[in-house]
Amino acid sequence: MSGAMALPKPVVTTLPSGLRVASQAVPGTRTAAIGVWVHTGARNEPEERNGISHLLEHMAFKGTTRRTARQLAEEVESAGAYMNAYTGREETAYHLRILPGAFPLAVDVLSDILLNPTFADEELARERSVIIQEIGEARDNPADIVFDRFQTCAFPDQPLGRPILGTPEIVSGIERDTLLAYMHQHYRGEAMVLAAAGDVDHEALVDLAAAAFANIGSDRSEAPAPAHYHGGVGGVPRDLEQTHLVLGFEGAAYADPDFYAMTMFSAILGGGLSSRLFQEVREKRGLAYDIHSFSSSFHDSGIFGVYAGTAEQDAGEVIRHTAEQIHGVAGRVRPEELDRAMAQARSGLLMGLESCAGQAEALAHQLRIHGRPISVDEHLQRLAAVDRPAVSRAARRVLASPPTLSAVGPLDGLPSEGSLRSLFGTPTAGAA
Repeated sequence: MSGAMALPKPVVTTLPSGLRVASQAVPGTRTAAIGVWVHTGARNEPEERNGISHLLEHMAFKGTTRRTARQLAEEVESAGAYMNAYTGREETAYHLRILPGAFPLAVDVLSDILLNPTFADEELARERSVIIQEIGEARDNPADIVFDRFQTCAFPDQPLGRPILGTPEIVSGIERDTLLAYMHQHYRGEAMVLAAAGDVDHEALVDLAAAAFANIGSDRSEAPAPAHYHGGVGGVPRDLEQTHLVLGFEGAAYADPDFYAMTMFSAILGGGLSSRLFQEVREKRGLAYDIHSFSSSFHDSGIFGVYAGTAEQDAGEVIRHTAEQIHGVAGRVRPEELDRAMAQARSGLLMGLESCAGQAEALAHQLRIHGRPISVDEHLQRLAAVDRPAVSRAARRVLASPPTLSAVGPLDGLPSEGSLRSLFGTPTAGAA
């Protein structure tokens, strides 16, 4: 690892079921992390079952044929471990932070919750109620609403545009047999990675996984339908002090040649206190307290976006200055800007791998997305290969796609869809 102690190479073993067991030894650590990442998320769901992946993640901890929900919690915490899970658009993860001696328990618990859940009716009824409250909480949060609405506008009428949590109407109607069928269809060996990092013995981990997951199905379910970015404008009127905006465009997929250039573009445009948007919109003009850009990827598409919270009367100005700054990057990137963005990206990558949990998650993601581990040095080399023309090209590529605008709050200051498209018209390529 450049600038730090080099780590041993990660090791990957594929079991007959297709389940990949991966480990990253981290010398000198006294803890470890382990988890199972399933290549299934909200975009795998049929419309009438939107939210089932998230409900399934919740229910995995609510009891198995061998342990009650309380026994699961007590057994894990008695070993000094911490257990959690999350659901995304393309994956669901179940992970633990543990002491090294707890690997047998961790693998056993992970296999138990993923292979032997009971989905008891009384537990299911309670958890549906909990998730409906979670949906209500999200609907009370303008930031949550505006990002969900943005996703829907960018990818309308397809799973990638639907909320991860689902809707109260759908969640309240999902029954035990439906959960079991969905889990049986998608939780298959070929769609799963068991990854660990820290003080870990790979061969011992493989033996534990082979025994614990011996009965898992092998064949993988069908891939989700391809993503089709569309763009559009969607507003949710609310009586709020601010208008919350997310403005975006089609970005880069994980394997896209412009993936790293898009990352640099995001850093230069709105990735920090020295970024163009922060300096122009907040520091110079005082139009927003929070404004930042982001680049999110999926296996076959991506999103590039800007979030801002601003006064109703300033919303149009924020959007206009954002357009100016994107056009500016499309025309020319200053050398010092790229240097700062490179430094930010390198530090973010290295800091994210300081923990065993970060190592395990990164390894699982690499196997899911690229089919192989990617070393830190390879990441750094790909970043270093991004030059100023590549960043300007990424900006022009963004501008060439239809814009998406979502807003929550007072909406009178927003431009029409036609005005928005005119504002972000594709620029003429300039010198970089």
